[in-house]
Amino acid sequence: MPAAIETQVLVAVGLAAVVTYALRLGGLLLAARFPRAGRFRQGMDALPGALLFSLVVPSIVSEGIWGVVATALTAIVALRSRNTLAAMLSGMLVIFIARKLGQ
Repeated sequence: MPAAIETQVLVAVGLAAVVTYALRLGGLLLAARFPRAGRFRQGMDALPGALLFSLVVPSIVSEGIWGVVATALTAIVALRSRNTLAAMLSGMLVIFIARKLGQ
């Protein structure tokens, strides 16, 4: 074993890997017990959108009116062009210009 890698580091990395895979396995085993239909399933289907929304809204609010303008432009470009990259770049351009103008 190279002297540069200490035993404590290897143990920490190994334990982190074991815990990570244990959590993944636990999630898969638990998900098998959830109902596949009904209100619970509808809630689980809506969860990814709700998480994304909870991550994006604070950024929009912190940018103020320019955040709202950037969000609207991003949505319009995404809906019209179906090009995610162009939509993201248009929203980023609005924020870039707003910051450069000092607004």
